[in-house]
Amino acid sequence: MHPFSYTRVSDTGEALDAGHRGGRYIAGGTTLVDLMRETVERPEVLVDISGLPLDEVTVTERGGLRIGALVTMAEAAAHPKVRTLYPIISQALELSASAQLRNMATIGGNVMQRTRCTYFRDVTADCNKRASGSGCAAREGFNRTHAILGASDHCVATHPSDVAVAFAALDARVRLTGPDGERQVPFADFLLRPGNTPQREQSLRKGELITAVEIPAHPRPLTSGYLKVRDRQSYEFALTSAAIALHIRGGVIREAKVAAGGVGTVPWKLPAVERHLVGERPSAPLWAAAAERAAVGARPLKHNRFKVELLKRTVERQLRIVGGTK
Repeated sequence: MHPFSYTRVSDTGEALDAGHRGGRYIAGGTTLVDLMRETVERPEVLVDISGLPLDEVTVTERGGLRIGALVTMAEAAAHPKVRTLYPIISQALELSASAQLRNMATIGGNVMQRTRCTYFRDVTADCNKRASGSGCAAREGFNRTHAILGASDHCVATHPSDVAVAFAALDARVRLTGPDGERQVPFADFLLRPGNTPQREQSLRKGELITAVEIPAHPRPLTSGYLKVRDRQSYEFALTSAAIALHIRGGVIREAKVAAGGVGTVPWKLPAVERHLVGERPSAPLWAAAAERAAVGARPLKHNRFKVELLKRTVERQLRIVGGTK
């Protein structure tokens, strides 16, 4: 681990000032500290923001949900409003990491976590995320766990967060504060596809701080859930996952929200699946036909071609679960 200085801040203004001067924000530290140990990350200044008042879950005036950036994963998963209004979020969180990590890691930190690509974490390997212009060892290396959607010639790494998939499905917004004031960014625009600049992973401006993730109000009744497929039952990242929310009224699907994880360089919205569902009556043939559209645009690599079919099956299975038909 390289030498660094540490400062703990007590208010948002102090945090923004330190961040604008180049400090790296840290709260639970469950990702950043690991990367520092591996010398992948080498911040000169750590700014501890764990004492800021950003640790509440509240219902918005219009019936949505605001989750403070410093709410821990465990707290968010157990919160009665989260469990009642959006069980998809609780399920995604409970399928993430270990209980010990969920007790430490924050919602903001989870969204900001970096890829688990082994080449990114191996400082001897070529990785454009870590060293721009060095190349992408995963493209010709062992790429079983890598992306089939949203990749570029410069990077094929997946985003590892489970709850980010649920946020993407629900059209969440990220609330930010920075030197230029407050703003909101649609979740779909907050995490960036690699393109030609894989080292730039979020649409944050210099010194900006995540204050909350906000879920807009959705029509009721809303049935939702998260399904994660992985190599082992616990403490493993997704090969594929499906976050689905359906508003069914009068026997007809009025609104559908669908996103996938483990297959994209960012949590991957599936608009073709959503469009096929809306206006239709739930049925097993409908779920199968909609799921066939889940892998539109997929570009598999040598070792992850299985993800194309696995993604379709995962989406179909979760549609059956959430939609209530067998």
